[in-house]
Parts: sequence; C-alpha cells; structure tokens
Amino acid sequence: MAEQRPSRERQKPDASREDRLKSALKANLARRKAQARKRADGQDKNEQTEG
Repeated sequence: MAEQRPSRERQKPDASREDRLKSALKANLARRKAQARKRADGQDKNEQTEG
C-alpha cells in the first residue's frame, strides 16, 4: 500500500502557495493604484494647460 502522509504536511505547500498568491495580489493592487494616481496627475496637468 502507498504510505499516507499526515494532513499537516499536505497543507504546508498549499498554505505557502496561498501566501504567495496573497502577496502577489497585494503587489499587483499597489502597482495598479500607483498607475491610476500617475494617470490622474497627468490628466489634471493637461486640463490646466489647455484651459
């Protein structure tokens, strides 16, 4: 028969994967917010120079 592993060992890779996904999502969100701020700042400057 195949040797069974304790459930604790199986959850470890899943937990680390979940942590990696959380940190990647957080970094992505931060980048998108920074991009949105930069675009908003650029639009405000363009509106001031045009008018």
